[in-house]
Amino acid sequence: MSRDDERPGAEARRTADILFTAKVKADELRFEVVPESSVEFTGDAADKSASGSDRTNLPDEVRENVTYRDVHIDYAIAAKLKATKLW
Repeated sequence: MSRDDERPGAEARRTADILFTAKVKADELRFEVVPESSVEFTGDAADKSASGSDRTNLPDEVRENVTYRDVHIDYAIAAKLKATKLW
């Protein structure tokens, strides 16, 4: 199992203003082209915002034309907004 360094922990998930989670399972997964992906927090996102995944049988950097089997991904994005004055 691999763990992304910035994956939001339990406290970040509990206190997030915006929380997105997804669990994905696949018997087989294959990439014809290595995907490029990123998450960027802009605007009113606080420094405590984070995203990342726990993965089973899928490396952080996948390779083209390799079949990965029995894949499990637990992904989360937790955003904390900066306090702003309305008046």
